[in-house]
Amino acid sequence: MHLIIDGYTNNQKILQDEDFLHNWLENYPAKIGMNRISPPYVLKYVGPELEDWGISGFVFIAESHISIHTFVERNYVNIDVFSCKDFDADKAIKDFLEGFQLTKSRVCRLNREWSAEPAATENINFAYHEK
Repeated sequence: MHLIIDGYTNNQKILQDEDFLHNWLENYPAKIGMNRISPPYVLKYVGPELEDWGISGFVFIAESHISIHTFVERNYVNIDVFSCKDFDADKAIKDFLEGFQLTKSRVCRLNREWSAEPAATENINFAYHEK
């Protein structure tokens, strides 16, 4: 399963809080039955365009990875939970919507199958959320 969440929040403090992101990535894998195999890596990025600065975090899990990229000035975050093991995607969506206080989001679930055949397009679905 590959869960992708693109979202907007009115809380820039969350998006620029390196400790919050580090703690989330350290603790969250266990909450969805995953096994963290590395410490979280969290980096601040400041590029030539002010609106592009933010925090990126990544953690390796035995099942693959979780990554989060924030764009503080845009009130925007991208979240990826990629796993070759099934997990409760509905719970994860709810957790991220609440944890990052997302007021608007687009969610994509891509089911990854263990077969020689490529995943069918009907295994992809999008959901839009707005508060």
